[in-house]
Amino acid sequence: MLHLILNPNAKEGEVVLAQVEARLRACGTEYDVYRSERKGGIAEHVRAITSEGGQTVVAVGGDGTLNEVVCGIADIEHTTLGLIPSGTGNDFAACAKIPFGADALDLILNAEPKYTDYLECGGGRRSINIAGMGIDVDILQRCEKKRHGSARSKYYRSLLAALMSYRPVAMKVTSDGETREFRALIAGACNGSQFGGGIVFCPPAQLDDGKIDLVVIDFPNRLMLPSYLMKLKAGKILTLPPAHHLLCEEVRIVPEKAGFAQYDGELAEADELCARVVHGKLRMYRG
Repeated sequence: MLHLILNPNAKEGEVVLAQVEARLRACGTEYDVYRSERKGGIAEHVRAITSEGGQTVVAVGGDGTLNEVVCGIADIEHTTLGLIPSGTGNDFAACAKIPFGADALDLILNAEPKYTDYLECGGGRRSINIAGMGIDVDILQRCEKKRHGSARSKYYRSLLAALMSYRPVAMKVTSDGETREFRALIAGACNGSQFGGGIVFCPPAQLDDGKIDLVVIDFPNRLMLPSYLMKLKAGKILTLPPAHHLLCEEVRIVPEKAGFAQYDGELAEADELCARVVHGKLRMYRG
């Protein structure tokens, strides 16, 4: 039995779902469909159906839908996770080599699930891709206020606006017991490698190495920001001197002032961001 979890607001969710259902009926696979009508509904539903384990839940949507599903899994060691990408950015799907739309069913129906790391962030929060504080939060907040344009155009317009006005954040970052202080542009705890609809933030990140890739970018001279943007879009931000990258198993990011953190693109109020990698527990269908 497959439990398909749909975000009706996903870019092509209903179209993709129709294709998925047609294929499942054709091959005689049992399934049910849950459509979330309110924020938090996905996590509640997933928690209910996975409380006794032995279930396969499939997120039909983008990174936000996947995050809600992952946060809702109750018995994570006895639940298998699938993803049918149908959002706008689908950044985790790119990291996990999961094809867009109904083609992802080939993995779910024919492949073996693989152990996949995720980040336990406390307070019921998890992240399977990237959790962060800094300019990424500012960009997402700006995106929420924009009314016109595609999701990708909103993101890049918000990114450019944020680069023009963003101020550095004083923060303390503790990784595996060692604390350092930064005036940061962004700090991210990475399991996946990209966010923002294709921006490769941490190319070395692996989904199953049992490590968090911690990336902190010091705030540069503002005149250097355009060149930073070009490096970021080219997936080469880690080659710049203000970029700090290290592997760890736990991280705590404490900004000078409380604000917001983002977990796979989902915003939440936070006075700090804590993350611990969980390895060898979650099985997922991926490339």
